[in-house]
Amino acid sequence: MAAGGRMSRHARQIILPEVGAAGQATIAAAHVLIVGAGGLGVPALQYLVGAGIGRITLIDPDSVEESNLHRQPIYSMADIDQPKAQAATGFAARLDPSIRISALVERLTPANAADLVAAADIVLDCADSYAASYTLSDACLAARKPLISASALGLSGYVGGFCGGAPSLRALFPDPPDSGQTCASAGVLGPVVGMLGCLQAQIALGVLLGLQPSPLGQFTRLEHGRFTQFRFDGAPENDGPRFIAPEDIRNGDLVIDLRPADEAPRKATPDALRDPGYGPTGPLPEPGQRIVLACRSGLRSWRAAEALSRRWNGEITLLALGGDT
Repeated sequence: MAAGGRMSRHARQIILPEVGAAGQATIAAAHVLIVGAGGLGVPALQYLVGAGIGRITLIDPDSVEESNLHRQPIYSMADIDQPKAQAATGFAARLDPSIRISALVERLTPANAADLVAAADIVLDCADSYAASYTLSDACLAARKPLISASALGLSGYVGGFCGGAPSLRALFPDPPDSGQTCASAGVLGPVVGMLGCLQAQIALGVLLGLQPSPLGQFTRLEHGRFTQFRFDGAPENDGPRFIAPEDIRNGDLVIDLRPADEAPRKATPDALRDPGYGPTGPLPEPGQRIVLACRSGLRSWRAAEALSRRWNGEITLLALGGDT
């Protein structure tokens, strides 16, 4: 598209003193990583493409289901069973053909997170996945890349600006959540994720444009239609257990699979010990041995790690093998 066409497309934001031609050039040069093409990722993608972000990498392993359509309106009945990342990329190309967008039909894991984060200027955590959020936070903190993370459930949710010079997600949330519920189990109202995803896009643009006060270090909560905010610039970092990928398991690791056999007939590794109640009880690793606690989402692993840390002070790692709980 010719430069005049680009200026015309974005004229309503270019006239803003906070943007201008220089700011629009910054937006056009930016590379955004969006993790998740669901209820949060859809509005974030819409408004970032609309704003003229030059390059987007979108990663999501799931396919479109009819139950998604009430809160993910870029998809239609014709998209059902299509990978979300690919369907969303098609939407983005129709909205603005000049945007460079790459679709990855895969999960965000500790194995691919560092490279994806390193290639981007800013990261949006729209996965609404416990393991993905902390994996991204760890990678963004190490790379000093801004992370805009959000989560929604029922009629409530939050969005915050982490890392990139601000404290990480772990600094604000050092402990695992009390509830392991998901949108699939507890439900969610479509406009809730819509508002939070739009806020993620707004915060990302604010970071790219250098708006002050910085959106990084700010936390916004939505609770039954009411927004509240606070800053957490001084929150100390927390050194909790880290997630690893299956390929990071070492010979000699003590692997505990917390999933019962009826949930996962195949263990995390052939020699893993299956013990759903592990943590407060169970065999301890040998001196110098690392332990790997495996479950579906990582939540049970973190809770087991908390209990284990009260009776053992060695290295504990977490393995999330996919799923909701």
